Amino acid sequence: SGRTQFKVVIKALSPKEVTRIYTPRPLDRNDGTFLMRYRMYGSVRKGLKIEILYGDQHVAQSPYILKGPVYHEYCDCPEEDPEIWQNIMSCPSQEPQITKDFISFPTIDLQRLLKEIPTKFSQTRGAIVHYTILNNHIYRRSLGKYTDFKMFSDEMILSLARKVRLPDVEFYLNVGDWPVEYRKANDTPGPIPVISWCGSVDSRDIVLPTYDVTHSTLETLRGVTNDLLSIQGNTGPIWENKTEQALFRGRDSREERLHLVKLSKENPDLLDAGITGYFFFREKEKELGKVPLMGFFDFFK
Repeated sequence: SGRTQFKVVIKALSPKEVTRIYTPRPLDRNDGTFLMRYRMYGSVRKGLKIEILYGDQHVAQSPYILKGPVYHEYCDCPEEDPEIWQNIMSCPSQEPQITKDFISFPTIDLQRLLKEIPTKFSQTRGAIVHYTILNNHIYRRSLGKYTDFKMFSDEMILSLARKVRLPDVEFYLNVGDWPVEYRKANDTPGPIPVISWCGSVDSRDIVLPTYDVTHSTLETLRGVTNDLLSIQGNTGPIWENKTEQALFRGRDSREERLHLVKLSKENPDLLDAGITGYFFFREKEKELGKVPLMGFFDFFK
C-alpha cells in the first residue's frame, strides 16, 4: 500500500543517442496491478532499453529491449505501405462494426455527396466539415456555424498522416453533438454517408470514437484531465459504496440537457444535473443556473 516501490527506467538503447523520455511513477490501479506510461519527445533509431525494478532488483525478464526505430508522436515519418503499417498495428482485415455501419451504403455517389450535403446539412446548426486527403496532405472546408470542434478531428487525421501514407479520400465529418442522417436504406432518395461522433438507433450516421478518446490518447501525459489512463488508479470508492444518484455535467448543446436540469431540481435525491457552459440557449442560464466543471476524479464518486 502507499507509494509503490516499483521503479521503471527507460532510455535509448544506444549510448550515442540522446532523447528526452518522460517516465512518471507507475500508476497503482488498486487491484494488484500497476500501469506504466511514458512519453517520448524525440525518436531513437536503435531502440529502447526498459528496466523494471523492485527496490534494486530487476523484475521478471527485465531489462526489456524494444528494437528500433521508435518514433515520437510528432515525428513526420509515414510508412509508405499502408498494409505494412496495418500488419504492425495488428489491424483486423475485417471490422464487424464498420461492415455493419456501411450496409446502408452499398455504393457511394461522391458527386451526390458534393451536391447534397452542403445544402442539406450545413444550414441550421450546421457542424459539417468537408475533408480531402490528397498525396497525404489534408485539406478541409467548414460548412456551417458550429464547426469549432474540427480541431479534434484535425489532430486525429494529422496524427495518422504522420504515421502512415493515407489513401486519397474525400468525406464529410459531422462535429456536432447530434446525428444528421435519418433516411433509411430503402428510402428514395436513400441516405448518404456522414461520419459523426454520435448516432442513434434510428440514424444512419457512421459513428467514430468520440473526440474525448482520441484527444486523450494523443495527449497522454501532457495533462491529467486529458489522460484517460490516469483515472485507472482514481476511480473513486468501490461500486457498492458509490453515491446512489445519477449525475450529468455538460454544456447546453442539446435542449434535452436543459430538461435534465429541470428534472434534477424536481428530484434532487435521484439526479444531480448541471450545465457547465451556455452557448446555444444563453437565455436559459438565469433560470437554470450554471455549475462549475467537475474533474474526472470527483465524477467517479
